[in-house]
Amino acid sequence: MEERSLSSRILSEPGGAGLSCAEARESARAILAGLDPLAGVDDVLTVVTELVSNASRHAGGATVFQITARMGTVTVEVSDRSPAPPRIQPWEPGVPGGFGWRLVNQLATTDVRVHQDGKTVTATLPAP
Repeated sequence: MEERSLSSRILSEPGGAGLSCAEARESARAILAGLDPLAGVDDVLTVVTELVSNASRHAGGATVFQITARMGTVTVEVSDRSPAPPRIQPWEPGVPGGFGWRLVNQLATTDVRVHQDGKTVTATLPAP
Protein backbone atom coordinates (compact mmCIF):
# COMPACT_ATOMS: atom_id res chain seq x y z
CA MET A 1 0.00 0.00 0.00
CA GLU A 2 1.37 3.38 -1.00
CA GLU A 3 1.91 5.81 1.87
CA ARG A 4 0.28 9.18 1.33
CA SER A 5 1.53 12.35 2.92
CA LEU A 6 -0.19 15.71 2.69
CA SER A 7 1.34 18.83 4.14
CA SER A 8 0.70 22.55 4.39
CA ARG A 9 3.09 25.20 5.68
CA ILE A 10 2.18 28.80 6.43
CA LEU A 11 4.68 31.51 7.33
CA SER A 12 3.44 34.68 8.99
CA GLU A 13 4.53 38.08 7.77
CA PRO A 14 7.74 39.29 9.48
CA GLY A 15 6.89 41.62 12.34
CA GLY A 16 3.19 40.83 11.97
CA ALA A 17 0.78 39.66 14.63
CA GLY A 18 1.13 36.06 13.55
CA LEU A 19 -1.23 33.49 12.16
CA SER A 20 -4.83 33.45 13.36
CA CYS A 21 -6.52 30.35 14.77
CA ALA A 22 -9.09 30.52 11.97
CA GLU A 23 -6.38 30.50 9.26
CA ALA A 24 -4.65 27.55 10.90
CA ARG A 25 -7.90 25.56 11.24
CA GLU A 26 -8.76 26.27 7.59
CA SER A 27 -5.39 24.92 6.50
CA ALA A 28 -5.79 21.87 8.74
CA ARG A 29 -9.28 21.14 7.37
CA ALA A 30 -7.97 21.35 3.80
CA ILE A 31 -5.20 18.84 4.53
CA LEU A 32 -7.49 16.46 6.41
CA ALA A 33 -10.14 16.63 3.67
CA GLY A 34 -7.54 15.21 1.27
CA LEU A 35 -7.34 12.00 3.26
CA ASP A 36 -9.77 9.21 3.85
CA PRO A 37 -12.41 10.08 6.48
CA LEU A 38 -10.60 10.79 9.70
CA ALA A 39 -12.50 10.22 12.94
CA GLY A 40 -10.06 12.38 14.95
CA VAL A 41 -10.59 15.63 13.04
CA ASP A 42 -12.03 17.41 16.10
CA ASP A 43 -8.98 16.46 18.18
CA VAL A 44 -6.62 17.76 15.47
CA LEU A 45 -8.53 21.03 15.20
CA THR A 46 -8.48 21.41 18.99
CA VAL A 47 -4.69 20.95 19.07
CA VAL A 48 -4.25 23.41 16.16
CA THR A 49 -6.38 26.01 17.94
CA GLU A 50 -4.62 25.61 21.29
CA LEU A 51 -1.08 25.76 19.86
CA VAL A 52 -1.76 28.81 17.69
CA SER A 53 -3.71 30.52 20.48
CA ASN A 54 -0.93 29.88 23.00
CA ALA A 55 1.66 31.26 20.56
CA SER A 56 -0.47 34.38 20.19
CA ARG A 57 -1.14 34.86 23.92
CA HIS A 58 2.28 34.01 25.31
CA ALA A 59 4.89 34.32 22.55
CA GLY A 60 4.12 37.17 20.16
CA GLY A 61 2.22 35.07 17.64
CA ALA A 62 2.86 32.03 15.48
CA THR A 63 5.64 32.54 12.93
CA VAL A 64 5.30 29.17 11.20
CA PHE A 65 2.42 26.70 11.11
CA GLN A 66 2.75 23.30 9.48
CA ILE A 67 0.41 20.35 9.43
CA THR A 68 1.38 17.01 7.92
CA ALA A 69 -0.90 14.01 7.58
CA ARG A 70 0.62 10.60 6.97
CA MET A 71 -0.77 7.14 7.25
CA GLY A 72 -1.37 6.67 10.96
CA THR A 73 -0.43 10.15 12.22
CA VAL A 74 -1.16 13.85 11.94
CA THR A 75 1.63 16.21 13.00
CA VAL A 76 1.02 19.85 13.91
CA GLU A 77 4.00 22.20 14.25
CA VAL A 78 3.80 25.79 15.48
CA SER A 79 6.82 28.05 15.79
CA ASP A 80 6.89 31.35 17.67
CA ARG A 81 9.35 34.01 18.79
CA SER A 82 9.72 32.99 22.45
CA PRO A 83 12.31 30.50 23.69
CA ALA A 84 10.24 29.87 26.84
CA PRO A 85 8.72 26.39 26.72
CA PRO A 86 5.02 25.94 27.43
CA ARG A 87 4.15 24.64 30.86
CA ILE A 88 1.14 23.06 32.44
CA GLN A 89 -0.61 25.56 34.66
CA PRO A 90 -1.84 24.51 38.11
CA TRP A 91 -5.58 24.09 38.46
CA GLU A 92 -7.09 27.29 39.82
CA PRO A 93 -10.84 27.09 40.44
CA GLY A 94 -12.61 30.24 39.38
CA VAL A 95 -9.79 31.37 37.06
CA PRO A 96 -10.64 31.05 33.36
CA GLY A 97 -8.14 29.54 30.93
CA GLY A 98 -4.86 27.85 31.59
CA PHE A 99 -5.95 24.44 30.31
CA GLY A 100 -4.67 24.53 26.72
CA TRP A 101 -1.25 22.93 27.13
CA ARG A 102 -2.69 20.29 29.45
CA LEU A 103 -5.34 19.47 26.83
CA VAL A 104 -2.80 19.30 24.00
CA ASN A 105 -0.73 16.83 26.04
CA GLN A 106 -3.81 14.68 26.65
CA LEU A 107 -4.62 14.51 22.94
CA ALA A 108 -1.14 14.29 21.44
CA THR A 109 2.50 13.40 21.98
CA THR A 110 4.39 16.68 22.20
CA ASP A 111 7.92 17.91 21.68
CA VAL A 112 9.40 21.40 22.14
CA ARG A 113 12.56 22.48 20.33
CA VAL A 114 14.16 25.81 21.28
CA HIS A 115 16.15 27.48 18.49
CA GLN A 116 17.73 30.82 17.64
CA ASP A 117 14.43 32.42 16.57
CA GLY A 118 12.29 31.09 19.45
CA LYS A 119 10.78 27.62 19.65
CA THR A 120 8.81 25.04 17.70
CA VAL A 121 6.11 22.99 19.40
CA THR A 122 5.28 19.70 17.69
CA ALA A 123 2.16 17.69 18.50
CA THR A 124 1.64 14.26 16.93
CA LEU A 125 -1.79 12.67 17.02
CA PRO A 126 -2.65 9.12 16.01
CA ALA A 127 -4.94 8.85 13.03
CA PRO A 128 -7.49 6.09 13.50
